[in-house]
Formats: sequence, structure tokens, C-alpha cells
Amino acid sequence: MKRWNGWGDESIELVVNADALHFLEQRIGAGVSQVDATLAQACSGIPASRLPQHRLVDTNPEARLRCSLGHSLPDWLKMRSGNVGTVTDGVAYPESSEQVRELLDYAQTCGAAVIPMGGGTSVVGHLTVPAGAQAVLTINMSRLCRLINLDREAQLATFGAGVLGPDLEAQLRAHGYTLGHFPQSFEYSTLGGWVVTRSSGQQSLRYGRIEQLFAGGRVETPTGTLNVATFPASAAGTDLREMVLGSEGRIGILTEATVRVTPMPQQEEFHTIFFPDWDQAQDAVRAMVQAKVPLSMLRLANPVETLTTLTMAGHKSLIGALETYLGWRGCKEQKCLLMLGASGQPAGVRHALKEAHRIARRHQGVAIGQAMGKKWKENRFRNVYLRNALWLKGYAIDTVETACDWTRVKPMMLALESAATHALAQDGEKVHTYTHLSHIYAQGASVYTTFAYRLAGDYAKDLARWRRLKTAVSEAIVANGGTISHQHGVGVDHAPYLEAEKGASGIAAMRSLFHHFDPSGMMNPGKLLPAEKP
Repeated sequence: MKRWNGWGDESIELVVNADALHFLEQRIGAGVSQVDATLAQACSGIPASRLPQHRLVDTNPEARLRCSLGHSLPDWLKMRSGNVGTVTDGVAYPESSEQVRELLDYAQTCGAAVIPMGGGTSVVGHLTVPAGAQAVLTINMSRLCRLINLDREAQLATFGAGVLGPDLEAQLRAHGYTLGHFPQSFEYSTLGGWVVTRSSGQQSLRYGRIEQLFAGGRVETPTGTLNVATFPASAAGTDLREMVLGSEGRIGILTEATVRVTPMPQQEEFHTIFFPDWDQAQDAVRAMVQAKVPLSMLRLANPVETLTTLTMAGHKSLIGALETYLGWRGCKEQKCLLMLGASGQPAGVRHALKEAHRIARRHQGVAIGQAMGKKWKENRFRNVYLRNALWLKGYAIDTVETACDWTRVKPMMLALESAATHALAQDGEKVHTYTHLSHIYAQGASVYTTFAYRLAGDYAKDLARWRRLKTAVSEAIVANGGTISHQHGVGVDHAPYLEAEKGASGIAAMRSLFHHFDPSGMMNPGKLLPAEKP
């Protein structure tokens, strides 16, 4: 059973080891265990639905609550405190594009807003239900999940857009293929969600971001059906795929998506290399990607993230022995951990790893083999459960991510960590902050920063703390020339900062595009675009 007020499956619990708790207590103070509201308490204040009856629409309070919140910090505060606020008036589970079309017509007839929902994993407020007199219908896409067609010659697969990551890969694996798109939310996010939020998977260095994988599809809009044909390439004007990518439900609902797939790799390895300091580590990964070494993943942790990772891992004696060895090799307090992956034919994997290690040695890198890499692969989708465990101990974890050119990467990292570190000073609270480069490009990198801080145990105080922190780091991104999102999307939380990136003319063009497909503004209102100025 999926948790209603936290991440993932209820049967999966991560235990925070004593060393990890001591580590956090030293840096930000002891947390106070939290007492959560029950599901019954959270549902008790939900008002009656404002929607007229429809055979496809469920107006049960629990169903509505479960489909009204994602996994942003404000969403978690609402769920955990029981202050859930405004929830959707009804949830529909269509089983075809035709039923989606029927539901859009129904919503138009009764003047309801529509919020599309995939796996509900958004961390930036894509599912936030706007307050007001307008009724809201959530269209949950989970039943549009089958493999519709596989074109082996063109290596194209068409799926219902509500297919979850594991189900998508299982259906492809039966035919010998993979999409290779593995965001950390992989187990609970959907293909449609990946497309409309411009998602990036952990192995995008080999397989590409979702914009390279998305070939075409079907979108049901308030004004009709938009069919986006597949081509290997086209010079025929505006690429319609770009209207769908990153649209976050504002033009309509993606019901079918055709993606470019790849034969399953015969071999896949993940290796670990340590570097003495950040500058040498950054130079090494930049050299690898600019040399076009055919790796599938490069993931570089800064010194504080490296320390945090090793501490949280447990196995104190083994980690101690590792650190002693690394110290002999020159990797001491400022050491940085690089996880790299190679996938494909055995000869290609060997070549990629040989070239990567050659470049690493040139930058004083110390390779320690596959042991940590194998452990990382085993837990690659489980580490997020730590958020549940630490919450119960009185700690909140949040993240922010951006991307910028190489000349800005280190200044961006330092600016984000500085902004976060001082964001809660007026509360007398400390923030433990650390960073890794999650995706590496020839031009630059994605800078992904994590924050851990203590919860006050009061909804209003904790929301105020999060807002101060989020504002500080978002303003730092804008000031240092980064995109407001590399992989999470815009939603509600990032919308105020979008104009700094797109400009007034760009925002106006986006509004015009959305108005063309959705003249009444019924689709996911309040998301993606900043509020219009009076």
C-alpha cells in the first residue's frame, strides 16, 4: 500500500543509524520526534464535493485527499499536520483517451478546473488545488498504462501516459528493450509526468533526457485532440513536441506517448573514484564529458556530501578503513566522491571505463572498484525513504536543483550553500547543506543541493521556515545565472522565478500558447506561469 502522508510503500522503512543521528545533532542540533495526524483526522474536515455526479468521478474524501498533494515540503506539512487545506472535488480514473475527452467535456460543462495527475511525485506543487469557488476535478492517469505498440525497426514504443516506471521497463524488458530513464522517483512516477515536466534520469548521459526520448504522442486539450507525429528529424517549422514537453498540464492531458527505446545493455557497471578536492574532481568530470567518453552516468559529490554519504552509510569500521586508505593516497578532509556508470556491449563498457579512469588518474583520482557502485545501484530508489525516517526524528529534508555553464558551476554551488546556511538564522536554526552534480554536460552541469534542518513541530512555523529557505536559494539561483529547474519542473513553487529566465516576451508567448489550447484557463490553473501583474 502506498503511504498517504510520506514517500513510497508503507512496508518499507529505513532505520537511521546512531552515527547518522549523532552527525546531524552535532551540526544542527537534536531533533524532536514528530506526532502525525491520522488519515481519519485529515479526512474529517474535507467538505462535500461541488461537482455534479458522473459515472467516472469518485467524490470519496479519502480518494480526493490522496490525489490532492504531492511531495513538496508544503505538501508534507499539510499531510503530517492534518491541515490539508483545499482538496480536489473529485477524482476520475479514465481507461482510454476517449474517456479523458469525455471528462474534459464534462469539466467544461460544469465550469470545473482540471488537474492532471500521474504518480503524484511532484516536489514543486504541480498538484496544488487552487482555493476559490471553482470546483476542481483531478484526472488520475494510472489506468492508461499498457504498451500499445512496439516498432522494432524504428525502435519506438507507444504507451499509455500513466504507466509507472517499473511497469514501463518490465513491458519493454519482455521484448529485450529499455527506455533507460531512471529518475529517483522512478518507482512511483509516470511516463506522462516525465514528459510534461522535462524529467531527467540518472543515466541520461547514455540514454538522454526525456526530450531526447519523447518522439510524439496524443494530447487531449479543451479545444480538441492534438496528435504529434513521430519523425527521426524534421525541418518543418515549430516542433510540436516542444509544446508538450514541460507544459505541466497547461495545454491538456498527454494520454499516449511514443518514446525512443534501446536494446537492453549486455553489461552495466558502476564504479567509485575519489578525488583530493573539488577543483580536481570538477576538472576530471568536465574532461570526461568533453572527451565524449561513452559513459552512462557521472555523479559527483562535494566534500560535505561525501562526508554525509559515508557517515549515513553505517558500517563504521569498513568506512574507517576506507578513509585511512584514501588518506594515504592524498584524499583527506576535502575528498570528493564520483560515481560513474557504463552500460552497453562488454567491449564498449571496458573501453569507457578505461578512458574514464585514465582521465581520473590525470586529476589525482583514486579508484576503489565496484563495491560502492553495486550498493548504490541496489539502493538507488530507496535512499529517498530516508526522508520519512528523519522526519519522524524531527528533521526536514528538501532539495533544490539548477543547471548552469561550467564557469558558473562552482560559484553556484557556493552561493546555494551559503544562502541555505544563513536562511534560518532569524530562527536561531542551523541548516546542514551539501551538493552534488547530478548530470554532466559538455557545456555545464546540474547543481543539486540538499538541505537538512530541524522541524519546529508547528505547521505555521515550519511553513514559514521552508518559505524563507526556498526563497533564499531560489533567489541565489537567479542571481547566479542558473535555470530555476533542471529536472523537477516549475509547478507553483518555482513560478515566481520563471520570468527572470524567460523574459517578459517569453512569458507572454507561453500564455498565448496555453490560451490557444485552453481558452477558459481550466487546465491546471496557477501552475508554471507566474501570476499576472495587475
